[in-house]
Formats: sequence, structure tokens, C-alpha cells
Amino acid sequence: MADLITLLDTAKAPAHAAFVEKKSEFIGDACHIDSLEEAVAFVESIREQHPKARHVAYAAICGGDDGRLSERMSDDGEPSGTAGKPILDVIRANGLTDCVVTVTRYFGGILLGAGGLIRAYASGAAQAISVAHKADIVVCDRYGLTVDYSQLGALQQLLATVGAEQDSSEYTDRVSLEVVVPVAQTELFNTRLQEMFNATVRARHLGTSHVAKASQR
Repeated sequence: MADLITLLDTAKAPAHAAFVEKKSEFIGDACHIDSLEEAVAFVESIREQHPKARHVAYAAICGGDDGRLSERMSDDGEPSGTAGKPILDVIRANGLTDCVVTVTRYFGGILLGAGGLIRAYASGAAQAISVAHKADIVVCDRYGLTVDYSQLGALQQLLATVGAEQDSSEYTDRVSLEVVVPVAQTELFNTRLQEMFNATVRARHLGTSHVAKASQR
């Protein structure tokens, strides 16, 4: 999953595109999801928005904590393999995960044939993805740290240097933090941490996670 990309657009404000092919209107919508259940819920919300549409085909890919990807798709009444599969192929071709793409069709009365349907649904998916906001998925190590208030500024500078992020914090007599550090930078982070605080601050490894990092795609 280190080389994959996800979408930042939400279910409430999905990426959106539309075009007309031989009097049929095709409307593409794409958003981020954290589970395939969320994908199904998004598809149902699109159906509610388009009660008169003939078809709402979709495909979704979502990664689990073990790094394996799960997929789901539906032709929604179109001939088998002409709608959901082309959408899924576009998602795969763009290296995306944790997203769902729907393509809604308002039938215009002219049959497109299998080849025409495949091209139209693929185009609907591609257009929605092209206008979506994307983020690289980076494998990160998660650490817990406790520092004095006087040390917090230096720690935050170190986090910025290695491309790490502060995920949560608790302020009492000291500051307890959870941070996520890109795996490629963890050795440098731990070395600099020891040097900066003379080994008085220890980073407790809490596990590995996948974090979306906004990109300029």
C-alpha cells in the first residue's frame, strides 16, 4: 500500500463530472471511504439523488489493516461486465484505494452496445477521478512520547524535518503525544531524537499505520 493513492473528497462533497453520449447522460461521482460498507452507503445516497436514473453502477476498493485490498462492484442492471468492471479497471489503473466511484446513467433511448457501454462507464469514472483531490498513502510508524513543555517546540521542529505528524496530544504536568513518522524516516527520527534530548525522551513504538498525505496530483 505504500505506493497507492486515495481520494480526499468526502461522501458529502464527492468529486463530480458528467457528459452525454448518444443522448444518455453519464454522471461520475467519487469519494474516500474507510470500508466497503461506507461504499454501499454512498451508492445508496447517489440513488436517492437520482431516483429517475436507469442505472447506478459502481466499484470500490478498500485496504485492510493487513495491507490486503478488498473490492466490490455492480453493473446495476447493465449487461454483465459493461459497467462495474470498467469502473474498477479505471480505479486500479490510477493506483487508487480506499475509494468508491459511481457512474449514474440516464438512458437516452439509444442503445450503445457492449463496447459503447464499457467506454462510457470507464470515461465517467475517469472524469470523476481526474477532478478529485488525491493523496499518497504512506506507511508510517506510530510512536508515543512524553516531553516537558520546554521540549515541545524542539520536538515539533524535528517532526517537521522528517515529515512526521502529531496525531494526538494530552496536556497535563507534561505533554503526551502520539506521532506518525514515515517508515523511510524512522531511523533518522530516532537518531535525532536521542541526540536532541540526550536520550532523556524515548519513543514508544505503538504500531504501523497507513496515512494519507496530500499530494499535488
